[in-house]
Amino acid sequence: MNDIVIDAGFDSGNIEVLNVAGNTASLAIPRDHNSEFAQWFHFRVTCQAGEPLELKLTGLNKSAYPGGWPGYDACVSEDREYWARASSSFDEGEADGTLTISYTPAGNVAWFAYFAPYSMERHHDLVSEAAAAEGVDLLRLGTTLDGQPLDCLEMGEGEVQVWLTARQHPGETQAEWWMEGALECLTDPADPVARALRKRCRLHIVPNCNPDGSRRGHLRTNAVGTNLNREWETPSAEKSPEVLAIRNHMDATGVGFAMDVHGDEAIPAVFLAGYEGIPDLTDEHYAGFTRYSAILDRRTPDFQTRLGYPKSAAGKANMTMATTQIAHRFGCTAMTLEMPYKDLADAPEPEQGWSPERCKLLGRDCLAALLEWLEAAEG
Repeated sequence: MNDIVIDAGFDSGNIEVLNVAGNTASLAIPRDHNSEFAQWFHFRVTCQAGEPLELKLTGLNKSAYPGGWPGYDACVSEDREYWARASSSFDEGEADGTLTISYTPAGNVAWFAYFAPYSMERHHDLVSEAAAAEGVDLLRLGTTLDGQPLDCLEMGEGEVQVWLTARQHPGETQAEWWMEGALECLTDPADPVARALRKRCRLHIVPNCNPDGSRRGHLRTNAVGTNLNREWETPSAEKSPEVLAIRNHMDATGVGFAMDVHGDEAIPAVFLAGYEGIPDLTDEHYAGFTRYSAILDRRTPDFQTRLGYPKSAAGKANMTMATTQIAHRFGCTAMTLEMPYKDLADAPEPEQGWSPERCKLLGRDCLAALLEWLEAAEG
């Protein structure tokens, strides 16, 4: 029997091979460049069809979020279109924390990832297809440190300025799958939700805020190791040109509603985080967030309000984050949408867990909730 071969030299690939013996491999997750963050993995295994694989990701007690590994099953695909889950188990006492992935491939190649990858090539396909739709403008906001374009899609004739941003943290690929679902809805001329939103709103959509980290296979940072979602108070051209370009354009357009889309490593649920601790917050201002949350909770069983992050005390918000800075800067309703890497605790689906397909469906549900939120505000 020949040894399996493991590769990661491709868009968003990330793994270090420590040892291979037959169908068993010992692996480690490299850190983001100039950063301590390590959690995202994406690699290919060339192997014998029908032979069980045992892949051991070691050193995970020192990963960015060790709490993300218990109860987690790795994502696997043999055609890079359909992503299922491979049986995985975490032992914090083995090799400083080890996730053992067990999988028997039907063919000679299998791909493994922390979540279903969303490549930069697919991003360009998404942006180009959306930009070709009637009434959609593509705006190049700027250039990343690696020389990639930062894309913003704009559409709609209404007065309410709606901003949707995703993938500040590049390893949170759930966010761009969500964007794919949202854009499919918004660019469909027959979709009633899209027609109503485009009548009421001018939408500004950044499907990927961090192209460099995405291509490099980072979990959380850009080309120079900057966590973009801690740059919104004082972004700079040297460290965070992506945030600087987006915030400058927000200043030019104004913001009436903003959603920043993310993924969470540990919590097995979809939830929202708001802006409770920003300075000078009023009940009227925060009511926009609570009203949207209640609408989304009613519209889809994939969303819930029981699990989530602790709320900041009054005046104690982290103002370097997108949601808090935008809510304060523009006096608008803003929120962070979080999706899991794990399956949903309340609505498990063992074959795929939380999946690209469910991300896309949630994108449309969020837009429908936004429409209802706007209609209620109108009277």
